[in-house]
Amino acid sequence: MSNKVNKNVLRAGTITAGTALMLLMSSPAFALTRDDGDDPGPGLSVIETLGLYVALPIVLFLVIAGLVMVGDKSRKQADSKV
Repeated sequence: MSNKVNKNVLRAGTITAGTALMLLMSSPAFALTRDDGDDPGPGLSVIETLGLYVALPIVLFLVIAGLVMVGDKSRKQADSKV
C-alpha cells in the first residue's frame, strides 16, 4: 500500500477509536437508574422555563447594551466639551 493510503487508514482508525472511547465514557449519562445521592428537585413549569432560558438572557442583553450606550454617550459629551 502507498504512504497516502496508510495515513488514511491510520486517520480512520484514530477517529473510530476516539469515537468509541467517547461513547463508552458517556454511557453512564444515559443510565436510567438513579444514584444513591441523587436528589432531583421539582421540575420547572413552562412559564419558569421560558423565563429562565428566554426572557432572562434577553433582559441581561438589554441591560448590558443599555449600560454600554450610556457609557458611550457620556464619553462623547465629555469629548465635545473639551
